[in-house]
Amino acid sequence: MKSILRTAAAGLALASFGVASSASAATDTADVTAEILSTLTVTADAADDTLDFGQIADAGLVGPSTVIVDPAGVRNCGANLTCTGTADAPTFNITGLTGAHVEVSFPSATVALTYAGVLPTGMSGTMNVSDFTTSLASNQTVLAAGLNPFTIGGTLTVNPLQAPGVYTGAVTVEVLYN
Repeated sequence: MKSILRTAAAGLALASFGVASSASAATDTADVTAEILSTLTVTADAADDTLDFGQIADAGLVGPSTVIVDPAGVRNCGANLTCTGTADAPTFNITGLTGAHVEVSFPSATVALTYAGVLPTGMSGTMNVSDFTTSLASNQTVLAAGLNPFTIGGTLTVNPLQAPGVYTGAVTVEVLYN
């Protein structure tokens, strides 16, 4: 009987080590907050919504060359190309929470332009635009009240044997709260 009592007392003593008494417990609290941001939008300006590289002529192209339109709409025509006509950089407007930091990005690093028409035999019917840039420092801005405009530029790669005609495509611009 004594053996049973000793075993029970030892078991009870061991079990009590796992139970904390309220005298040794401590608690504290933390604030919990959340802020719902206003809807963030980006829209192309309907009067200025085309990244336009102008007219480009092959002037002895033997390999790929590029035409760059910067966010200010200034064109740089690459080797063995002749560029004429008007170049333009499109304008986009951002709206959202005043004072919020946002970042502009391009979900696709390269956009394919396709030839509009019947492709002549032996000619290429696609060109790529890549290396997109914005007029924003580091592609970021702090939103002011109202419209927050920015422009974009890009680099068009022209290959030998491009079919003469119009090429079209679309670039997607994404704006995220940062």
